[in-house]
Amino acid sequence: MNFKVPRGTQDILPDVSWKWQRVENIIQSVCDVYNYKEIRTPIFEQTELFQRTVGDTTDIVQKEMYTFTDKGNRSMTLRPEGTAAVVRSFVENKMFGYADQPVKLFYTGPMFRYERQQAGRYRQFVQFGVEAIGSDDPAIDAEVIELAMTVYKRAGLSDIKLVLNSLGDKESRNSHREALIAHFTPHIGEFCQDCQNRLEKNPLRILDCKVDREHPLMETAPSLADYLNESSSAYFEKVKQYLDIAGIEYEYDPNLVRGLDYYNHTAFEIMSTSKGFGAITTLCGGGRYNGLAEEIGGPPAPGIGFAMSIERLLLALEAEEKSWTDEPSLDVYLVTLGDAARTKGFELIGKLRENGLRSEMDYMDRKMKAQMKSADRLHANYVIVIGEDEVNENTVQLKNMADGQQKKVSMDDLLEELKK
Repeated sequence: MNFKVPRGTQDILPDVSWKWQRVENIIQSVCDVYNYKEIRTPIFEQTELFQRTVGDTTDIVQKEMYTFTDKGNRSMTLRPEGTAAVVRSFVENKMFGYADQPVKLFYTGPMFRYERQQAGRYRQFVQFGVEAIGSDDPAIDAEVIELAMTVYKRAGLSDIKLVLNSLGDKESRNSHREALIAHFTPHIGEFCQDCQNRLEKNPLRILDCKVDREHPLMETAPSLADYLNESSSAYFEKVKQYLDIAGIEYEYDPNLVRGLDYYNHTAFEIMSTSKGFGAITTLCGGGRYNGLAEEIGGPPAPGIGFAMSIERLLLALEAEEKSWTDEPSLDVYLVTLGDAARTKGFELIGKLRENGLRSEMDYMDRKMKAQMKSADRLHANYVIVIGEDEVNENTVQLKNMADGQQKKVSMDDLLEELKK
């Protein structure tokens, strides 16, 4: 029987995984500068957590979750997104009692959704996300957005744009909700079954429907912008003011609706504008979620966050023809000729690695020419050749692969020579 990788997943092979590591290093560096600390949560959680937070009218909950019953007859779900688990941990571990608020967290890890596989979209995918919980200051909204933009720019992307909207507070959302119900009700039978189910539960999600996006009522639907109360409008203006101060350009889109039920006030997406990227342009999405902590039994703790796909970031780099080609090089490759040289080389490579030098040697008993080709393929900066004469003399032949110069060096002086 031939086994293959499960549909909708992928193997990240060594010739690509170094790019992932580079992205992760950029993320770590940016989060460190912004003082966001890493949090790691379980890959599976109680199913009800996602039903209560993500929303039972969303496609994620209705169609895409990987749910199973464990041996204790409990319903568990592989996490489809990161925010719910982070907020659950925030409440459970009483982070709301920390002296320093807001609590600023980030995570990276696999998420799982049963979706149709497309370019840059998998059933197991890796997300980097940020959550700032405990403050309703518009400045923290701007900071979170700025952090996301900084990651993309550090990675090398330039063809990106920020799209912004306000979903308003509870009062504004309720007013808009009633207007949407009145607008769609007379013709709801013309819409898909999902939209019909959402009409009373969450009519805002109708505007995000991919099946009925061309229906004439979509164009004339009441705009949330017309129902924002004074405090919601003032909040949104403050967010935009801080983005202006940060020098971050944005587009206002009153029709932007995030696909999760817990958002309110600020909502945003970062999109690729590269011509070669494809039809689905969204790289990152996020927004404010005041009330989410209370939904799962915690005290009031307003929050804001985002999630970005690492797969789509790398795809965007390729679309801009800015994918990295400078794979990390090898510091030293040891070429050994004969049993005594291999024994000595094995001892020497241990010392090189102890001193932080990225080193490799031959384990296939190949001829010198084949070993040199291997060193070249691995982009070795230096090659150390050890043969019978070198073992007897306690020396090595040290070759600089950049200029081709080679010289005899005592093994006792080798580390100092390499440091030069």
